[in-house]
Amino acid sequence: MADPKVNTAVLNLQAGERVEVCSESEILSTLDALGRLDALPFMPEMLQYCGKQFTVQSRADKTCDTINNSGSRRMWNTVHLAELRCDGSGHDGCQARCLLFWKEAWLKRVGKPNKLRQAFSMILGMNGNTKVRPSIANASITRDMLVQATRVWKEGSSSGEKLYSCQATEMLKASVPLSWWRPGQYVRDVCSGNVSPWYVMRTMMFRAFAKSLTFGAANAQISIYNGVQRILGGRPYPFRTGRLNKTPSEKLNLQAGELVQVKSHEEILETLDERSRNRGLYFDVEMTTACGGQHRVIQRVERIINDRTGKLIQLPGGCIMLEGVVCRALYSDRRIACPRRIYSFWREVWLRRVD
Repeated sequence: MADPKVNTAVLNLQAGERVEVCSESEILSTLDALGRLDALPFMPEMLQYCGKQFTVQSRADKTCDTINNSGSRRMWNTVHLAELRCDGSGHDGCQARCLLFWKEAWLKRVGKPNKLRQAFSMILGMNGNTKVRPSIANASITRDMLVQATRVWKEGSSSGEKLYSCQATEMLKASVPLSWWRPGQYVRDVCSGNVSPWYVMRTMMFRAFAKSLTFGAANAQISIYNGVQRILGGRPYPFRTGRLNKTPSEKLNLQAGELVQVKSHEEILETLDERSRNRGLYFDVEMTTACGGQHRVIQRVERIINDRTGKLIQLPGGCIMLEGVVCRALYSDRRIACPRRIYSFWREVWLRRVD
């Protein structure tokens, strides 16, 4: 891990609080020569929000590992603000729309804090990063240097291959591993206002059921589960895969603003292979919560930065991003209650146009 600068501005912000983003000069003064604080980059796309006020959407005490898919990661003194997402303007038009991470040193509280919730948070050790070693910030960093820090030229490449650096590519350096079974994280999630106690109880009950499935009796257990869900108006057991060797495609030529209906899970399963993929695109278990619903198309997704390699890659086959359809972190035991809210990518064969 690189030597990040320890964040001395601990606000212990809670979900729902109002904050003001610091001025450009104030934020630049907290960054090292690579434009980072606690190894987390402050990106050029975030400069447009300086001096403006927003609501804290959630604390980012933890996040998910999209690089090695190892599960959850622990962070400190970091929050997400009211659906502020990266527009890719500083990274050659990346269309992933990642939710931005904000260090508390880049923010100012507007109004008075909730003293009771703050007390619970402090007792639970929500803040106080002792996992990293301090280094000295470079107060002379400029806006141009911040832009330059988003580009990394691959060493030893004769063609000078251009790679990119962003909050997603540097996440492993800005966090440490967090095991899903540690109970303190879920208490923090509730006390900070990230999730409700019912959310935690529901997800834990589902995980307990999934872990209880036994070889030979699993089908009967899942049938009982699905029967109960039908009575309660819930969703059937989500961990199912397709059976195809060659997966189909469908071209709807969907455009931003159009209304579509997500097909049922059963219909989507008929388009997947045994790895739950359609022409290479993975249908994640968290996407099942959108099945049957109607949503607006945000955009066609053609290029994103690969979190692992830093390359700007072209997505083949046509991918669609739907309004409000993000990962809710309900089912995977390695990222329960992750607040990152990553947008899902959809094949057109999984959707139908609504006239």
